[in-house]
Amino acid sequence: MVRAFACLVAAAAVAAVFGVAASATPAAARCQPTRGDAAGPFQQITTVARRAKIGTGHVLFGRVVRAPDCAPVANALVVLWQAGPNGYTPRTRGSVVTDRAGRFRFEGPVPANYGREPHIHIVVSHPAYRELLTRYVVRRGATTGRIRLVLAPLL
Repeated sequence: MVRAFACLVAAAAVAAVFGVAASATPAAARCQPTRGDAAGPFQQITTVARRAKIGTGHVLFGRVVRAPDCAPVANALVVLWQAGPNGYTPRTRGSVVTDRAGRFRFEGPVPANYGREPHIHIVVSHPAYRELLTRYVVRRGATTGRIRLVLAPLL
């Protein structure tokens, strides 16, 4: 009986240690910087109008936070562009600035499918963070989407 009790106490101690480690791991992993993507047509963009709507059909809600603590990044410039029926044009580009909670909203048509899955290219810049170039893939039939972008501090 004493031996069984000792085994239970030891098992509980081991579980507690691994439980803390397991719960600490996802918290640390949840704010790793977002992986970048290839430039694609980005090098063609010279200036982008500040506008959160380039059409209708799909709304992308986003939040920009920093690594490693997931704190919101206010006043980040988010530039978005996508292929339209005529490819990449100034009409298929826009830009927004994040609010105090790091949030932004971008509305446009569902991106065109030109041999790759429909997607929206995104560049996020802020003076205190590394610039991020990535993309958001639009699921078939989706009229809304959500993305969290995690920036890496410069220092």
